[in-house]
Amino acid sequence: MRLYVDAAARAVALEEDVADVLGSSYREVSVQVPLRRDDGSLLVAHGYRVQHNGARGPYKGGLRYHPEADLDEVRALASLMTWKTALLDLPFGGAKGGLQVDPRQLSEGELQTLTRKFALSLSHVLGVYRDIPAPDVNTNAQVMAWFMDAYSGRHGYSPAAVTGKPVDLGGAPGREAATGRGLVYVLEAAARRWSWDLAGRRVVIQGFGNVGSWAARELVTLGARIIAVSDVGGGIFNDNGLDVERVVEAVAAGGSVADADVGYTKVSNEELLTLDCDILVPAALGGCITAGNAADIRASVVVEGANHPVTPAADDVLADRGIRVLPDILANGGGVTGSYFEWTQNIQQFQWKEDRFNAELRDRLDRAVNEVAAYAEEHACTYRLAAYSIALERVARAVRLRGYV
Repeated sequence: MRLYVDAAARAVALEEDVADVLGSSYREVSVQVPLRRDDGSLLVAHGYRVQHNGARGPYKGGLRYHPEADLDEVRALASLMTWKTALLDLPFGGAKGGLQVDPRQLSEGELQTLTRKFALSLSHVLGVYRDIPAPDVNTNAQVMAWFMDAYSGRHGYSPAAVTGKPVDLGGAPGREAATGRGLVYVLEAAARRWSWDLAGRRVVIQGFGNVGSWAARELVTLGARIIAVSDVGGGIFNDNGLDVERVVEAVAAGGSVADADVGYTKVSNEELLTLDCDILVPAALGGCITAGNAADIRASVVVEGANHPVTPAADDVLADRGIRVLPDILANGGGVTGSYFEWTQNIQQFQWKEDRFNAELRDRLDRAVNEVAAYAEEHACTYRLAAYSIALERVARAVRLRGYV
């Protein structure tokens, strides 16, 4: 992350002292969250909320529950949110939260209790106009409902205090699909710039959670052929195309992609990344494309559905090989854009129809793609450097205007 920011700072000739300010976090909160489990044992989880920069608006970023969600990871992801919201021209800063726990090992009651305690331990630095959490890895609409309820118990009913909530509690129709659907909107806009037709393109998707599954469904409607998908248990491959709806049904029923009633060849997650295809969508956890396998990638385009799926060293290899990369701060920006729509609707207490949500989402993402592409073409650089350069200039301008530096 810091490598990309430093490269963008040099590209836009940002003063070194200002770059140092933007390269560090404004506030980092570390909390201890004890939980008396159903069996009487005591679990002590460690949680974090990092607020990286709030010059352009309230801090915004997800909450992830994962044993490896340590402070270094949360700090890097908070910085990513600053640049993502700036690139998309949303009135937010960047933040991220993490709780070091494996939710799969908890009962529903334990998960709810832990979430409520986590919410109360952070409530003094959160708020509708201060910091608005959202779902992330291993958290969902139900977790956000518990989190919002705990916060509201202390501050009064506050649906705008979190996003990604159930629709019945102020969630926005369209928000659930926004990250995956938005990824396809970004790809469509880029394809138009490249005079590419997506119909018939062979697509490989690593990760079949919220982002990967919605991206697959949207791509199928455009005539693309999903030839391989995977989850934590491995992948399935069929060069003639998979029946995406059957795979979605199998996962929704609690199974894995391999449980789908479709014809396929089993592949590992590592093998899946190097399959011959037109479009590769890494939509699982970060760091899957490295210097060790970048030379074996056979896609023409990599669309980053996850955060940080391509390491900096791999990014250089892909660029040298002429493989286009749509970077995470652009490609998966549909999620935070959808969160912005939900937040504004909560503040106004006026719910949009899903058609309006999707139209606004497409408009915002089309504009961002065109800005990044124009910058990349003018400066003969990658889309990643273009995206970070645009974002960095916007945040630097905001901190100067507010007199922070």
